[in-house]
Amino acid sequence: MTHHLTTDIAILGAGVVGLAIAERLLAEGREVTLVDPGEPGMGTSYGNAGTIADYAVNPVGTPDVLRGLPALLFDRDSPLALRREALPALMPWLLRFAFQSLPGPARRNAAAIAALLQGAGPLWLDLSDRIGAGDILQKRGALYLYQTAPQRQAAEADMAARRALGVTVDLVSGDDLARLEPALPPMAGAAYFPQAILLNDPGRMMRALASHVTARADHIRAPVAAMARRPDGITLTGPGLHLHARRVVVAAGAHSRPLAAMAGDRVPLDTERGYHVEWDMPAPRLNRPCCPTARGFYLCPMEGRLRAVGTVELGGLKLPPSPHRIAKLVEGARSIFPDLPATPDRDWMGFRPSLPDSLPVIGPSAGGAEVVHAFGHGHLGVTLAPVTARLVADLILGRGADPRLASVSPARF
Repeated sequence: MTHHLTTDIAILGAGVVGLAIAERLLAEGREVTLVDPGEPGMGTSYGNAGTIADYAVNPVGTPDVLRGLPALLFDRDSPLALRREALPALMPWLLRFAFQSLPGPARRNAAAIAALLQGAGPLWLDLSDRIGAGDILQKRGALYLYQTAPQRQAAEADMAARRALGVTVDLVSGDDLARLEPALPPMAGAAYFPQAILLNDPGRMMRALASHVTARADHIRAPVAAMARRPDGITLTGPGLHLHARRVVVAAGAHSRPLAAMAGDRVPLDTERGYHVEWDMPAPRLNRPCCPTARGFYLCPMEGRLRAVGTVELGGLKLPPSPHRIAKLVEGARSIFPDLPATPDRDWMGFRPSLPDSLPVIGPSAGGAEVVHAFGHGHLGVTLAPVTARLVADLILGRGADPRLASVSPARF
């Protein structure tokens, strides 16, 4: 059945960013319609590390990464890997990524990410209270683990750079780490980020947010095949869809590039594929997210289970999941907890929408401000969802442009 409808604001995408924007606009008294062929909140938003990572100021592309890029991309065991079948399609993105990894661009990108992260934790606390899900947030910080003394020593310069960008972090000894996380094996120390917040069940948080929004907004389960500008707004059409909206927000995560193109914007969005594996257990061994930095993944204590999550695989939207990446996560988790079963209770893959500079795209379309983009958050989609919602709502409601929007403008490409 085709829906012939009108709405004030159509939000394309019902992941965590689209839902947070919808919640903010509904709170401002605006009429909102979600357009997404899938179940709200059950894509990448559901399967992540669940960490409100106020400390994650570094872009993926840095001079260190650039120096090791060939080895990283073609080593099957590295935390940053490439599906070779996807290389021809990825080459333009990789060239931009290499440029953004140079010292000057990487410094600018880190400063821009740090500015966006300001206030992410408090905004999440406010949002979770409004949707009745405050119990899902655990305010216990997060840890980067250093298994050897040289690793801990090498981290000092990185942590000093993060402090200069406003991050609160303490380098702690192996004894202090043992007090924070008694279940871990002996290690040389850790970086402790006290302001990080854990969603101990991201899926439950997404369901709470989706339920709160869909009680007040329509959700059309249909793909968008075409977007046409009219004098009084935008017409969206597709199989089972005919919707006229005064304003449109593109917030479809990894699926946003063709939607942006329909609005007249060429955005170099590509896909990082992230994985997780989980072991069910009554108490998940850890008190907070822990990242063994040498392996580049997180161990996260979720409600009733331990989740190992992470790694970066550049491979687009179409290739099947990599059994090798799943096996590497299992191997990494068992290197910390050798008694974990060799076969986890479940595994999962999701798509991170990634730009070469590790910054999202937030701001009006070049073709006209009746379309606003809000996608491409990479590893920080959950963290930045309420920040993005505030920025987009202020744009749509005419409150003036936030200075942070300059670094994430669609016009920067």
